[in-house]
This record gives sequence, structure tokens and C-alpha cells, in this order.
Amino acid sequence: MAKYLYKLGKWAANHKKRVIFGTIGILIIIAVAALSLGPSFSDEMSIPGTESTKAGEVLNKEFSSSDEPAPGTVNLVMKAPKNKTLESEEVVDAINQTLNEIKKDKSVVSVATPVELGNLNENKEIGFATVTYDVPANKVTEKSKDIILDSIEKTRDEGVQTELAGSVAFSELEIGGISEVIGVVVAFIILALTFTSFLAAGMPIITAVVGLGMGILVILIGTNYFDIPTFALSLAAMLGLAVGIDYTLFIMSRFRQELTKGHSVNEAIAIATGTAGSAVVFAGITVVVALLGLGVAKIPFLTMMGISAAVCVLFAIIVAITFVPAILAIFGHKIGPSTKNRLLAKFSSKKKKDDTGKWGTFVTKRPWTVTILGILLLIVITLPFFHMQLGLPDNGTKSDETTERRAYDLLSEAYGPGYHSSLVVLANTDKSSGDIQQNISKVTGELEDLSNVKSVGPPIPNKSGDIFMISITPKTGPNDIETNDLVHSIRDLSDNNNQDIELLVTGSTAVNIDISEKLNDALPLFASLIVGFAFVLLVIVFRSILVPLKAVLGFLLSLGATLGFVVFVIQDGNFINLFGFPTASPVLAFLPVIVIGILFGLAMDYEVFLVSRMREEFTHSKDAKKAILAGIKDSGGVVTAAGLIMVAVFAGFMLAPDPIIKSMGFALTFGIVFDAFVVRMAIVPAVMTLMGKAAWYLPKWLDKILPNIDVEGTSIQTEVEKRKTNQIEKIKFVEKTEK
Repeated sequence: MAKYLYKLGKWAANHKKRVIFGTIGILIIIAVAALSLGPSFSDEMSIPGTESTKAGEVLNKEFSSSDEPAPGTVNLVMKAPKNKTLESEEVVDAINQTLNEIKKDKSVVSVATPVELGNLNENKEIGFATVTYDVPANKVTEKSKDIILDSIEKTRDEGVQTELAGSVAFSELEIGGISEVIGVVVAFIILALTFTSFLAAGMPIITAVVGLGMGILVILIGTNYFDIPTFALSLAAMLGLAVGIDYTLFIMSRFRQELTKGHSVNEAIAIATGTAGSAVVFAGITVVVALLGLGVAKIPFLTMMGISAAVCVLFAIIVAITFVPAILAIFGHKIGPSTKNRLLAKFSSKKKKDDTGKWGTFVTKRPWTVTILGILLLIVITLPFFHMQLGLPDNGTKSDETTERRAYDLLSEAYGPGYHSSLVVLANTDKSSGDIQQNISKVTGELEDLSNVKSVGPPIPNKSGDIFMISITPKTGPNDIETNDLVHSIRDLSDNNNQDIELLVTGSTAVNIDISEKLNDALPLFASLIVGFAFVLLVIVFRSILVPLKAVLGFLLSLGATLGFVVFVIQDGNFINLFGFPTASPVLAFLPVIVIGILFGLAMDYEVFLVSRMREEFTHSKDAKKAILAGIKDSGGVVTAAGLIMVAVFAGFMLAPDPIIKSMGFALTFGIVFDAFVVRMAIVPAVMTLMGKAAWYLPKWLDKILPNIDVEGTSIQTEVEKRKTNQIEKIKFVEKTEK
């Protein structure tokens, strides 16, 4: 692979203008296709085969009056001013004026007041009006939304708190906000300090944006043909930007090193593409495989998230080994190590190398201390993981700055938290089992007797009279553990009853509970496959048994600490104000699987870039300690910079208001902190010091059957040195002949 990449790098350098304009041309073509089709995301998060999904299918078949999608609705949740009710004359006038304005929208089918709907709470202070449209929720136009937003100012001016709920979204998911820009700016500063050049610092960001642009546009096209969730775009953008910057950083760093050895610009580019490029391709494909592995859970929306993120990573790899060499050829020595900014030179790379050298000496002199402290730290942080509770976000987890969250709180105040966790129970009867009405009445009574049930609605039969729909309102909210227990109690009641009545539970709360449990069940299998895959892969790369074993055990430590810290903050509510979470809530159901896939790929990135340099040195010197010091000195600075860039980019997404994006950004930020800085830069060299030469042991029989992947590009370096030696000998021969 290294030889092919060497040739590719040289070709890209020799045809730099063609490569650059060709890449930009492809980007424009994809952009035109994406803009012409437009995005069409699907936020359907059901899982085929679960009990709630099956029940939902029965519900739609037996009780739906039309095959058309449900029309979009907006609930205007209102709370009367102090010492007044929603039946007070001036309040009613304000409500009617607001609703009359909304009726002017031609896409509105009907408007119903709180009194007409009979939904006023006990003290008549809170209720909601409902606006129904002639199109599904996702087809309601921005103009119609603006009419709603403008109209409710009338009730608000009269002192009536008016918030919005329903199926039409008003707080849309945003990509590319100021928070992401902050992350990119911090990454630029880190790169500027690493390269001591503002021009060189801009290159990784520009090339990363090109690759990210291609990936995002392809995903937007894909939304028209596949059910891709909205937040998949955020994950893809987050990961594509971070790895895009890092991969360019690795190749540029090697390019600058080769220039200092006296190679020409094109030769330095070719060597950098063949050596660092090999590690980039290997590491990137590892990330792609990990993301595609999300399909193991057999959950459609999770699979599409993995594929979407993998697309962005794939484009980051392609850009790194084609577009980056062409850019390097354009600028050449202008971004070389000899060109330094005077201001940045005060924080020169030489000083950083001395720092990484000192760190390597510190770790290798105190391996037991560093190992024990590092492992104990991660184990302590991991402990909260063992009481992790999974769930899915709703309006109750949004910021209180959003109207949906304020509406959620008003509805909870009016009707109790169980209003948001209503369940639909379908009682499927057997007509040959006797008196159906008597059996249904008995089952209804048993449902009322279950703990945590606030109310049970009257059974509603379907046309054939053999299936009854029963609405249940729990006392607790949708993410409460008692609501989860109630769903299972209803299903257990179905299993235990002897009236030949099958009880099926559905509704958004039951669906979310089933999704969380399915994801929780998939975790052990997915983690096992990832760890096994990592071990085999690293055995092939490093030709060692103990080095890969240490790598995967380190990954498990950083994974445990990441999930433990997520539980400690997000679920347990510690430091939530510091990190900007609006309220304590269950861990996002698909977050652990996402973290396993992405953190594995990034952990292997750092392992390969750090330890491959150690192996290269050990192959030549056979001195284990010298190899560790060389790895930390030569690759430690780059790995540190790469880790800081990842942290900066992910932290930028952590500042986003959406709870899904925020939790993903938070988990990946601290995942990188634990893995890159605690595991790879501290525990790994410390443990390898303790293992000594044994770290590189591989049975001879295994060495013979393993393929040789040359990630370090040793074959290229050998060829380059041989070619250089031949040239020197030719020059000497010519000089000798002339004499």
C-alpha cells in the first residue's frame, strides 16, 4: 500500500492544478445535485420487530380512517395571568383574536379553543388550543409557522403565557452555528502553534472543509433515497471535520520533516503520502469499519447514522491522499519548517519537542507510578457507568429558552408529568372465548389496579369488535424508571391473564422504551466485535501480541471512563450548569453505541501514529526504551496536537443548544481527553516500558502467516535511501573519472 500511495502522492504533486481544479469541479457538481434535489430527512426512530412497533402497525390498520399521513398540528399551550382564568372575559377575547388571525392562513383546516376541547386543568388556569393543517407536520411551511409566532404575541401582550407544542417543530436543528465556528478557530490556533505558521495552519482546515463539503452534500442527496435522521448530519459533520483536519496534519507534519532532510518538494510530498498517508488510510478505514459496524445492532436509524458518518470519513481519506499533496505542491517551501512567523516562533516546535522528550523521560523513569495512577483514575471515573439509564430526548430535555420546553413544563404543571407518557394498549380478543365485554371490563379493572396508573380511558372497539383501544396515563414522566416498569407490568398482565386477551402496548413512550432496551442489549455484542476486530488488526500491523492486547485494554478503560463521566454529568446532574445541559436526563439511548464505534476508530488512530514510530525505531535499534522515547519525541507532539484539535472541534458541537448534538459532542470530547492524553500518552508508554522487549514478541509460526501491511512505509524509506546512495556513488564516480 505504501508504494502505491508514494506513486499517488508524486502524481498528485506533478499534476497539482489538474487535481485541485478536478476536486473543486467534483464538489460543485455534487453541490448542484444536492441543491436541485433538496434535503428530505426522516426522524422516524422505530425498530422493526419490537412489541411496540407491532402494536403500532395493528393500531394503524384497525383504527386509522385514512392511509394518508396524519395532518400537522400545533398546540397553543396557555396559562392565564395571576388571579385570572382562561375563562376570564379579557383572556377569552385575547385568545379569540389570536386564533382568528391564525384562521386567515389558507393551509389551516380547523382551530379549536381550550373550552371547546374541554382540556382546562382543575383551576382553569392552563389549557391548550389546537390548530390543524391540511398537510403533514414536516410539510408545514415557514410562512405558516411565522403566522403562528406573530399571532401569539397578542395573547402574550395580554399577560397570557403562550407556548407551542404539537407535531410541528419550531426549534429546528441547526448545523454550522457559532459554536462550531469557535471549535474551528481553536483548532486553527493549535495548528498555528504546531507549525509556527498561519499559512500552514490554514491548510488542514481548508482541505478538511473540502472533504466535509463533499461528504455532507452526498448525505443530503442520500436523504432523498434513504431514511436518514436529521442528527446523523451533525454526527457526520462533527467527525468528518475532526478527522479531516487530523489526517492533513499527519501528512503535512511528515512533509515538513522530509523537507528538513534535504528532499525536493515533490519527493517530500511523495514520501509523506507513502508513509504518513499509509497510516492515514489504515486509520481512516478502521474508523469507517467501526462506523459501518453500527449496523450490527440491526436498528435502521442507527445504521444510517453510521453510514452517513462513514461517508464523511471516506471523503476525508480521499482528500488527504490526493488533494492535500496537490496543495502542498502549490505552496511548497512556503509552508515548510524554514518559514516561521516571528510571533508564533516564541512557541516553536523545538520547545514542544523538548517538552515531549521530557515527558517521555518522566514516564519511562516512573512506569509503575504512571500506570497505577492512570488506571485508578479511569476506573474511578468509570464507576457511575454501572447505574446508567438509557432514554430518548423529548421536549422536556430541551433548553428552557425554547418554546417547546416551556410548553412541556406548562402541560406537566396542568396535568402531571404522566401527560407526556401516555400509553396505548390494544386488547386483542378471541371471539370464541365467551363474553368479550365482560372480559374487557375485567382487563380494564386490572389495568386500573396496576401501580403508577393515574387514569385508564374507556375501551374503544374497532369495526369488527375484536380489538379494543385503551388509553392509559401514568403518574410519572416518559423517562422515569417507574413508567418503564408499568409498560412491562402491562405486558406481564397479558402473559398471565387467562381470558384469551392479548395486550399490546404502543405509543411514543413505549416505542422509546423498546428502542432503549434494544440498544442496551446490542452493546455487549457490538463492543465484543469491535475489541476482537481491533486486536486482530493491531496484531497484523504491529506484529506483536502484547502491544495489541495493551491497546484494546486501554480502549476499554477510556470507553468506560467516557460513559461513566457521561452518566455522572448528564444523568446524575453533576456540573450540568457548567457544561450547559438544561436538566438532568437519561443518557441518549444510542450514545453508548456511537461512542464505542467512533472512539474505537480514533483510539486506533492515535495508537497507530504513536506506536508505529516506536516499532520503526525498535526494528532498527532493538532497544525497547529507546523506541518508546523516539515514539513520544517524534510522534507525541503531533498526537497531542491532533487530540487537542479533536477536543476543540467536538467541544464546539458540545456548545450547540440541541440536546442530542450536545450530548454527542460532550461524550466525544471527554472520550478523546481520556484516550489520547491519559491512555495513549501516559499509560501506553508506561506499560510498554514495563514489558520491555517482550512487548514486541510474536511467535515465528504466526509471523509467517500474517500479511505484511507496512503502515510505517519502511519499504519506501529503504528505496529512497537506496536511490540516494546510488546517486551519491554516481556523483563520486563521475568526479573520480573527471580527475
